[in-house]
Amino acid sequence: MKKTVFKILCLTFSLLFAVLCFTGCGSKTVQSATSPAGTNSEIEADADLQTSGAYISRYDGTHPQVVFTMENGETFTMELYPEYAPRSVDNFVSLVKEGFYDGLTFHRVIDNFMAQGGMSQTADVPSIYGEFASNGFSQNTLKHTRGVVSMARTDYPDSASSQFFICYNDCPWLDGSYAAFGKVTEGMETVDAFLEIERTGSENSEPVTPIVIESAKLVEG
Repeated sequence: MKKTVFKILCLTFSLLFAVLCFTGCGSKTVQSATSPAGTNSEIEADADLQTSGAYISRYDGTHPQVVFTMENGETFTMELYPEYAPRSVDNFVSLVKEGFYDGLTFHRVIDNFMAQGGMSQTADVPSIYGEFASNGFSQNTLKHTRGVVSMARTDYPDSASSQFFICYNDCPWLDGSYAAFGKVTEGMETVDAFLEIERTGSENSEPVTPIVIESAKLVEG
């Protein structure tokens, strides 16, 4: 009888330990060769950007453009589409105006997939509501085709903040699960050139030589 009770107690504690371990891992950032990944922020964002309620972009009816100049002098231009993802556009433009992206890098580059940038080691940027279909935002029908720009995030839907990625190829498995908000309309060859940089890491995605953004400047659309 005592042996039976002891076995039951051991089994109970083992199951409890396993559950606690699984729960603890649930908040970790997910990174894989098919999933752009961002970082969670602990600071609450502006309520209009954070909630799922009705929201109209300050750029409604226009397509603002952002010109990126890389450290090597090469450039590319993004056109932003507030009709698909108004919060994402306003958040991105606000960061550009602050000079947030100046000096940051494209820290993750994967062949036949995407280039991801906008990660700061010091700034803690507020997260915003995830504007994509699987998060209840049906307005965003922009597909992840070559050149499209989208917000990176963790496995938590409302965790996008400053990190973004640019698709190298069509990535239909991302449609409806990430907030696409713009497209590279000029200079895609500059982004393609990131693939020529030697890379390391488990995904062969970490540039050995930093791919540095010298500046990102807003051009009103």
